[in-house]
Formats: sequence, structure tokens, C-alpha cells
Amino acid sequence: MVDGRVRLDRHPCAFGKLAPMTATETPPTTHRPAGPTIERDPLELGFDPGRLSRIDRHFQQYVDDGRLVGWQLAVSRHGDVAHHATYGSRDADTSAPFAPDSIVRMFSMTKPITSVAALMLHEEGAFQLKDPIKRWLPEFADMRVLRGGSSVAPITEPATEPIRVWHLLTHTSGLTYGFHNSHVSDALYRKAGFEWGSPPDVDLAGCCEKWAELPLAFHPGQEWLYGVSTDVLGRLVEVISGQSLAEFFAERILGPLGMVDTAFHVPDDKRDRLASLYIPTPGSGTAMPAPGGLDRVSNQVPRMLSGGGGLVGTAADYLRFCHMLLNGGELDGVRILGTRTVKFMAQNHIPGNADLEQYGRPLFAETSFDGVGFGLGFSVTMDPVHNKVLDNPGEYAWGGAASTAFWIDPVDEIVAVFLTQLLPSSTHPIRPEFKTLVYQALID
Repeated sequence: MVDGRVRLDRHPCAFGKLAPMTATETPPTTHRPAGPTIERDPLELGFDPGRLSRIDRHFQQYVDDGRLVGWQLAVSRHGDVAHHATYGSRDADTSAPFAPDSIVRMFSMTKPITSVAALMLHEEGAFQLKDPIKRWLPEFADMRVLRGGSSVAPITEPATEPIRVWHLLTHTSGLTYGFHNSHVSDALYRKAGFEWGSPPDVDLAGCCEKWAELPLAFHPGQEWLYGVSTDVLGRLVEVISGQSLAEFFAERILGPLGMVDTAFHVPDDKRDRLASLYIPTPGSGTAMPAPGGLDRVSNQVPRMLSGGGGLVGTAADYLRFCHMLLNGGELDGVRILGTRTVKFMAQNHIPGNADLEQYGRPLFAETSFDGVGFGLGFSVTMDPVHNKVLDNPGEYAWGGAASTAFWIDPVDEIVAVFLTQLLPSSTHPIRPEFKTLVYQALID
């Protein structure tokens, strides 16, 4: 501790590769104490160590001036971690350091995992991407679309197109979120109890029934709108697999990949590693504790299993998931997806190869999406020049509402993860700054 601040700690013995795991091996139930380790010199991976240190200095300022309480970041290349750092606290009241094993709310970084789960079933022949979801979720059989009116007296018309599986994967279903606060359909979600969560004591099946009663913002396939599509996709996984989403994740993805700290809850023996959630103070922007309703994380598997935002986890775990995708669906001898499926997911699936600025409603983000499309579960960079952020075409990425983010660059074979706990993610331009700082450190 220096003047109440936690000293920057690179933890060289705590971030890098993990021991391989076989497909049949049971993942450990206890905490993995060491985590990944840095095993190669950054220079061998094409990074200038001095330039990498710019990342740390830049984000230290966020903590030093109070905009963030703490953070963790990791950058890997060719499957080896080149840089890892933590700074600040996971809890401002206790000054507990943001450590390599700190657990955070992933929020929408849950979505790529749910999308992978669905594509695993697709590979098994369970459905085709053009299949209407009403085949498994009959509550979505007769959807209506908002034409006008107000949240008190909405005017609707029958949907001209059924919601199909690919609509859920690409957020072109017409389903929305209550927190957008930009159109009548959002207001209807808030009125039904869906804003930054769901009504208490309603499970995923019950949520889907309630969402199906609300009008769509547009006819399926005609626009892009961030919403509960991936939550509905998670319910589709449950119905087709016959397992709860928690069971499917644990058995088919998290367990095989050794993601031992990722789950829908934080058990009592790990609670001391959970980072607190913060929001910006109006006016000053200083991080202050989030209201209790936003901060809740159960110590048991919750009733509502949100495939769109319910997971908690660590940077080490999420790196393993990203490395699996970078490796074409396989990690340490465990194959989750086929190589062609991963490539297919990482292509732009927006009709007409449009970007999200052209095809989407106003977006809830700290940056624009010019030159950025959407694949099956995450954004896809098509034109970095148009986006005006240092990047490579073909990079795929996403982030969470608490300012967490990841990206995977198959061109330079880079994976980057940034974790913090500040809601909403539109508060600061962390994601484009992080990306620029990583790419400027490349020298090969």
C-alpha cells in the first residue's frame, strides 16, 4: 500500500498457460491458486515491454483520480500471455487489492459463451440457423410488432417473419432491453419489470413467456437492436439439451476448459474474491457503490439463469475461453467447436454486410460501430479505418455492462481481456483506449 493505493502488481508467477486437461478429466472444485503464468519474454511475442507499460500507466490514472476503484488486464499472443497487471482495489471500503484471482460480474461477456453453447448443439444437428424458434419455444409463435402509440396504448401489427435462431445470435430478433430508454418498446419492458434485471422469482422459462407477450421493436431480421435475444437463446439451449443452462455450461464448456471460477453464482468459500460494483457519481464521475439491487450476486445457483448476462468469473478463466476460440475451437486437447464453425461465427452476419451504425438502433456503448458488423455472438471488425480504432479486420469482440471487455484478433493472434466493475460501460472510452495501447506496443 502506498498512500492508500495498491501498488501495481504484474504478478509474474500468476498469469499464463495452464496445465492441459483431458476431455474426461473432472475440473478441480477448489480454487486454482497459481493461475496462468507468463512463460515467454514479451519481445519473443513481438511486444516492446516499455510500450506495454504505457497500458498500465494510462489506466493507473483512472484509479488515481477516482474514476475506477480497480482493474485487471491481460494480453496474450500466439497462446502465451505477454502482459498482465492489476491495480487498485476490488473493494474501496476494505482496500482489498484487485488480484489475479478476483471474481467479477461478466454481464454481457456471458453472451459469447451462450452462443458457443448454441453452436455446439447446431453442430450436433439439433437445429438449423434458419429454423423458427417457435418449434421449441411455442410462446413466440404469434409475435406482434410495435407500430406506434405509447407504453400505455401501444399500436401493434402481426410480425411478417418468425424469430429464427440466427436472429437471436445476431440481435436482429426485435427483442430489446429496458435500459435503453430510447423508444416505446424499451418502456414496455421496464413496465413489465425488465430494466437492469428481471422480476424476482421468475425463472428463464417464465421470462421468455413474458418477453413473448411484449411487442417486438421491429420485424425480425430488419434491424439490429441489443436486447434479450441471447437470454432467449439460452432457453433454447435448455429445451433442446434437456439441461439447465448452468448444467450445460458446467458439463460441456466450463468444466472441459478448466474455467473453475466461472458460474452463475459465487459460493461462500469464494465470496472474499468478488469485486464490488460501482457507478459514476453524477457530476464528478467518481466511482461510488452501486445500489444493492444492481450489486446482488447469489451464493447459490439463481432461479433466473441469464445467458445474456448472468455469469461471474475471472480473467484467467475468460482467457481460456478466448484461447479456445483463437485455436479454432480447441484448447489443451479439448475440442469444443469445429474450426469451420468458429470461422463462421466470426464473419459478419448482418444482411447486406452492413455495419452496426447502418443497420442498428442507437447503441449503448462508449464508442461508435462504424466499420463493425456482428457475427454469431460477438462484434466483428470489418474496416478499422472506418472505425478509427487501431485494429485488424476480422477481430471479434464484446464487453459487459460493468466496463469489462475482450477481443480476439486472429490476424496477429492476440487475445486481450480487461476487467473492472463500473456500470455502465458507456461511462469512459476504456475499450478503444485499451485496444490502441495494445497495438501500439507491437513491434514485429
